[in-house]
Amino acid sequence: MTDQSANLAPSGLAGLLDVLELEPLGNGQYRARNFGHAGGNVVFGGQLLAQTIVAAAAVDPTKEVKSVHAVFARGGAMDQPLDIAVDVMHTGRAFGSVTVTISQGDRLCVRSLVLLSAPEPDLIRHQSPLPLVGDPAAATPATHGGDWWEVRTVDGVNISDPDLIGPPELAVWTRFPGAPSDPAIGRALLGYATDGFLIGTAMRPHPGVGQALAHVTIATSVITHTLTFHEPFDAGEWLLLAQESPYAGRGRSYGRGAVFSEDGRLVASFVQENMIRDVPQGR
Repeated sequence: MTDQSANLAPSGLAGLLDVLELEPLGNGQYRARNFGHAGGNVVFGGQLLAQTIVAAAAVDPTKEVKSVHAVFARGGAMDQPLDIAVDVMHTGRAFGSVTVTISQGDRLCVRSLVLLSAPEPDLIRHQSPLPLVGDPAAATPATHGGDWWEVRTVDGVNISDPDLIGPPELAVWTRFPGAPSDPAIGRALLGYATDGFLIGTAMRPHPGVGQALAHVTIATSVITHTLTFHEPFDAGEWLLLAQESPYAGRGRSYGRGAVFSEDGRLVASFVQENMIRDVPQGR
């Protein structure tokens, strides 16, 4: 029988940072534990995305993780360790690219294509403006995170409530107080944060549908997640996730988000595809 406690890190920021300390096995291979905060028996996709970013960043410290495109093939079991394999496709002066595969035994969970990039000076520059949603102090504290991961929703929106109807939009302020200054860890923490809201955003316009019903009467899962980093940021400071879901149908949903610093810089963008369907009868 598997010793689940040996494969689980405790809740809190220290526990999340612990699972981001990958154990090197040589030849681009790593072993990692799971983070127990999210609950349930399936590994949270945001954790796998964060570990992917850390593994890819280790390939070339002279470059930054520029973008990651993850395809979630299967769920991971919380009571089993993770095997992480990094395959370097190429590395040059300006760019590098790697694939990162996370498995449990012979069960492939997620495979990602990661682009590495060396910073360069501007030739041109523009960005979308910060949405007019008010500052973090005016937003409503949510139970999504905790004191180690602060989450505040604009206008007090509760995406878990099936009876709370609204447009398929959600603005969330988030930060990890005490986060280390390491840029790779900061990107990993933001990756963790971006994974958890777009399914609920897609559910908002639909009566009787909310995240509280996920894995109960509704089957939900993240299928793909693409995250692109634009500017340096501090994951310990407030970041706004401005999210929308322009389409849902045929058992799927599509969502996208922009990440802004409190001073208005566009620091990242992300896109997510999800499964949202009835739980098959009898299962």
